[in-house]
Amino acid sequence: QVELAESGGGSVHVGGSLRLSCVASAPMFMGWFRQVPGKEREFVAGHSHNGGAAYYARSVRGRFTISRDNSKNTVYLQMNDLKPEDTAVYFCVARRGFSVQYSLPTSYVNWGQGTQVTVSS
Repeated sequence: QVELAESGGGSVHVGGSLRLSCVASAPMFMGWFRQVPGKEREFVAGHSHNGGAAYYARSVRGRFTISRDNSKNTVYLQMNDLKPEDTAVYFCVARRGFSVQYSLPTSYVNWGQGTQVTVSS
């Protein structure tokens, strides 16, 4: 089991920005999901450990940027131009190696505790 420590999140107005961080106890493919009450967890973004490939959900492409610092086993999610529909609990995830099913929550056994992001109009 890999430990994940999230930080960041909070409340902003529409058009604002926030940055989430997540530290893993080992080098892994890492990413973010989000969830609102009554809905399934939704893939947001992912980043490979090797090669630098990044993956995004269509709903956040162009507004969110995922990056990582491999020396710190840390992944960042910079969220710009936030919208009310981005309001959710955001979860950091990690898995050993890349999977073509990276956008499915069942592909991950390692989850962070979640951090709330609230965007108000």
